[in-house]
Amino acid sequence: MAKKTKGDDEPTTEIQLLGRSKNTLSCGIVGLPNVGKSLMFNMMSNQEVPSENFPFCTIDPNKARVAVPDERFEWLRKNIRPASEVPAHLEVIDIAGLVRGAHEGKGLGNAFLSNIRAVDGIYHLVRLFDDDMVTHVEGEVDPVRDLSIIHDELVFKDIATLERKIAECQNAINKGMSSNKDAKDMLPVLHKCLENLKNNVDARNVDWKSAEIPIIRDLFLLTSKPVIYLINMSAKDYLRKKNKWLKKVVAWIKESSKTDPIIPFSAQYEQELHYMTPEEQAALEAEGKGTALKKIIATGYRALHLIHFFTVGVREVRCWTIREGCKAPDAAGVIHSDFRDNFICAEVTRYDDLVEYGGEAEAKAAGKVTMEGRNYVVQDGDIMFFKAGQGKKKGKK
Repeated sequence: MAKKTKGDDEPTTEIQLLGRSKNTLSCGIVGLPNVGKSLMFNMMSNQEVPSENFPFCTIDPNKARVAVPDERFEWLRKNIRPASEVPAHLEVIDIAGLVRGAHEGKGLGNAFLSNIRAVDGIYHLVRLFDDDMVTHVEGEVDPVRDLSIIHDELVFKDIATLERKIAECQNAINKGMSSNKDAKDMLPVLHKCLENLKNNVDARNVDWKSAEIPIIRDLFLLTSKPVIYLINMSAKDYLRKKNKWLKKVVAWIKESSKTDPIIPFSAQYEQELHYMTPEEQAALEAEGKGTALKKIIATGYRALHLIHFFTVGVREVRCWTIREGCKAPDAAGVIHSDFRDNFICAEVTRYDDLVEYGGEAEAKAAGKVTMEGRNYVVQDGDIMFFKAGQGKKKGKK
């Protein structure tokens, strides 16, 4: 993926620039009906939403906040033993299955596509397992075909969005409306995106100029969202790392986008692990047969360009989620807006230094605690203490 560049005319494909700007970011589980989405959601969220063998078992999206695994957080809470501990979280949404023709409204497709538009990233789940007891809406298992169906539905919906927006812009220009200047600026970008989509290049994979990013971002295109491919295999195939479709599926994904993560897993196996004792789970983990859910959640978190810093004390150890590139005052604002508005400085300890020296006091004595100002870009895993002044007193002047 191209690096973000400074010049307005230089290309960038930074996904974070294509996403929404909001505090709670989410990944939606997307795929055909009966591929294991709701079972996957249940295992990730420790919930029990209906997961039945018929299409559209899920209609309204199910939502859950799932803890983001982090060995650093585990070390901090075990060594500091705070009264309270709060991990980082990712919102995961179980979205009803799409079918061929969803962009035309088939299978309540327009409603389901709107649910996808509302999320920030996509877990695209595809089924590789054969099971006569689990029906397939296309009649038989063919994951390459299934990948193409879902991808094409997202592309068709984006093409319709772009064509509608192009018509609106052209109408504004023809009528000499006050917004025609903006329309003239938008049109080349819209046509560029449309041409790429028709050539099978998703919006997130286009080399965008910095000036073009706001135009594309505000369209909330489905193909602009980061995608993590989840390859759902039978428990047997997953453990032996072998399936007749696996190479073909990986080849299709890599041809579609070289940067999208691919994670093989088994919802069936995750369900078996779920009902085991902690000792049994630990034994399988030691054998390299542990859960894949930690990797799936962490990959979704990173795909949204999220990181977190820590606040540490005997009362609480807590992760605070921010976007990559966030500066110290805005990070302080995640805790409380007053900390941002009245920011003075931040005391920063690197996690590795804390571990090496055995504590904040020891790290400070070794000169490893720095005082950072407004322009400091927070790094993943920073341990931070913010100093802020008092706000303006209320009352008569």
